[in-house]
Amino acid sequence: MLSLVAVVPEPPLLVPELATGAAAETAELRAACVGAAVCLGAASPRWIVVGADGRGRRTVRAPARGTFAGFGVDVTVQLDPASAAAPIDRELPLPLLIAGWMAAAAGVPASIRGELVAPDETPASCADLGTALAAEAAADPEPIGLLVVGDGAATHSETLPGLLDERAGPFDTAVATALRDADTDVLAHLDAGLATALLAAGRAPWQVLAAAAAGGRWRGELLHSSIPYGVAYHVAVWAPLR
Repeated sequence: MLSLVAVVPEPPLLVPELATGAAAETAELRAACVGAAVCLGAASPRWIVVGADGRGRRTVRAPARGTFAGFGVDVTVQLDPASAAAPIDRELPLPLLIAGWMAAAAGVPASIRGELVAPDETPASCADLGTALAAEAAADPEPIGLLVVGDGAATHSETLPGLLDERAGPFDTAVATALRDADTDVLAHLDAGLATALLAAGRAPWQVLAAAAAGGRWRGELLHSSIPYGVAYHVAVWAPLR
């Protein structure tokens, strides 16, 4: 069964060694992400991580290790306690790097499996994956945690990565509210074209979540929502209502 859902963003600056001068400014975001990982680890030592990656739909299984070297500092992470001796995959996707870092920062010996989708995955394909993950979890007698990784719109300011788009504000307000309320319907009906225009990397993973959690009763909690550098970052936890 799905024992808990955590939703986090994927900025590399979550890693203190990469944040450098921004470490203090991002402290609350970092603490919220680690707190979500603590909750997820308490619910299950097995995590399915859903994120978007340009290489498209695929599954990444442990043992595997990766590094943030491509972002400037060679901080290594692993997807399983047994991965310590695994070769380093220098192309391990960012959502899985973030998941591995979160588990380590929270002191959780999680076993992580990645389910990756293309950033422009259709809502229907996202729903198919979410439905399959829900069925898998329902058939498993052991608890499974779902970690959903992705940023909101990157067009909240005049600076890069995206130029200001006035539609970004309402978009991320809707996302934050849906995550707070565990509203799967709002997430399922996010406009894929608009999300692409707003550079919202989390749209496809959130729509996988919408299908995976559909039909269940959930208590949502929005732990953090901010736009520190023109990119929206949301952190939430959904717990099932028994």
